[in-house]
Amino acid sequence: MLATETSAMTALATPHILVVEDDREISALVARYLRGNECRVTLAGDGREMDRVLGDAKVDLIVLDLMLPGEDGLSLCRRLRGHSQIPVLMLTAKGEEIDRIIGLELGADDYLAKPFNPRELLARIRAILRRSAANGTDEDGVRRLHFAGWTLDVSLRQVLSPEGARVAVTGAEFDLLHALCLRPGRVLSRDQLLDLTQGRAAGPFERSIDVLISRIRQKIERDSRNPEIIRTIRSGGYLFTPEVTRA
Repeated sequence: MLATETSAMTALATPHILVVEDDREISALVARYLRGNECRVTLAGDGREMDRVLGDAKVDLIVLDLMLPGEDGLSLCRRLRGHSQIPVLMLTAKGEEIDRIIGLELGADDYLAKPFNPRELLARIRAILRRSAANGTDEDGVRRLHFAGWTLDVSLRQVLSPEGARVAVTGAEFDLLHALCLRPGRVLSRDQLLDLTQGRAAGPFERSIDVLISRIRQKIERDSRNPEIIRTIRSGGYLFTPEVTRA
C-alpha cells in the first residue's frame, strides 16, 4: 500500500481529476492514490466515456493516456483544445519522445512517462493546478501586462491581441509567456524557464520549452519564422525583447 501524503492541493480544495486510461490496474492504482490525497477522481476508459464525463461534470484536470482503444490520446488532446482549456497531463510510454513533443504541440500542459511513481503524478498535478489557478494578480500585485500592443491579463489568464481579441492559449503557454513578460531584456536559459514555469515538477525534457515557444510565436509574432518579440539566443536561451508596462 502506498503511503498517503497529507498536504492539500494548493490551487483547489478538492480538485476533480478525470483519468482517461484503459488499463484497469493502472487506473485503479491512480484513483486510489489520488483519492487518498484529497482529490475527487472519475475514471474513463476511452474517448466516448471522457466526453460523457465532461458533459455531466466540471473537471479541473485530465490525466490522458496516449494509447487508448478507438480515438487515441493525441487525437483527443487535439479535439479538447478546439473547445476547452482544461489542463491536460498526458501519459506516454517510456522512450516515445516524438509523441511527447506532438502532445505538447497539440496543447498538453505536461507529460509523464510510464512506468511512473504515483507521487510524481500527484506532484505534477499539483504543479499544473497551481499554475492554472487564476489568483487575480501576479506576484507584484499587477493585473495586466502590456507589450508590443499585446495584453497579458493575469487575473483572467488571458492574452489579448492589439485589436482587443482574445487569443486562445493553454495554461502552459500562458505561464511561459507570463514568465518572459516579467523578465524583459534578460536572456533566460531553457533550464531557467523550466524552473520558473514548472518548478520542482520539471523533468529533464527541456525540448518542451522549445515546443511552447514555437506555439507562442505562432500566436503573437507577425512572422513566426523571423520572430521579433521572443528571440532565440544561440547557446543561451530566449530573450523577450519588448518593453513591458504594468497596470
